[in-house]
Amino acid sequence: MTRVLGIIPARGGSKRVLRKNARVLGGKPLVSWAVCAASHASTLTRIVLSSDDADLLALAEGSVTALVRPATLSTDTAPALSYVRHALEVLEQGGEERFEAVAIVQPSSPFTLGADIDAVVNLLLASQADSAVSVQQVEHAAHPLKLKRLEHQRLMPYFEEERGRMSEHELAKVYARNGSVYASRRATIEAGSILGNDSRAHVMPRERSIDINDELDFAFAEFLCSRRWHG
Repeated sequence: MTRVLGIIPARGGSKRVLRKNARVLGGKPLVSWAVCAASHASTLTRIVLSSDDADLLALAEGSVTALVRPATLSTDTAPALSYVRHALEVLEQGGEERFEAVAIVQPSSPFTLGADIDAVVNLLLASQADSAVSVQQVEHAAHPLKLKRLEHQRLMPYFEEERGRMSEHELAKVYARNGSVYASRRATIEAGSILGNDSRAHVMPRERSIDINDELDFAFAEFLCSRRWHG
């Protein structure tokens, strides 16, 4: 069986949503949603919660292990690759067998299911791809062919003219990463990247694809929780 390291990255700092990973949503901190999802994924050999914050590290439970991340790797500008390499180094130097792949489970996407994590990891393992990610379909109103730029208050096409293609059925479906799950082969990480040139996609529904980056996102997540619309 392929050894896959699951990493829940949860630094203590956050600018747009103060202490975002510790914020309570639906009765539990955001990071606890990721801990629960990762714990229900069958493809993860080992799971760590990587953080520089003692309060967040204390939320690691069950099969999830707390891993202290250096402050230098927890800044706004520190790349994801840095905490991934740190986790691999600490675990393997501590006696763990080599991991062949890594899956990142983001706390900012609280409605991710264990099944979504497994779907992304299985896509990676069943293919020759460098990486696999979770995505969502882009809403019709935000379709690239409908994007505009302003030229002295005049709407101008950003990519190309719509040429009368206004209806949803006239436009090809397009997708964007939703920030929920990333899975990478060890070779991709060692080459200095999380996403390789060949990346596969697991499509998640809109109601599970919320990515909390500001207070409006958080308010919407609270609304979904109150209506139990997140699956």
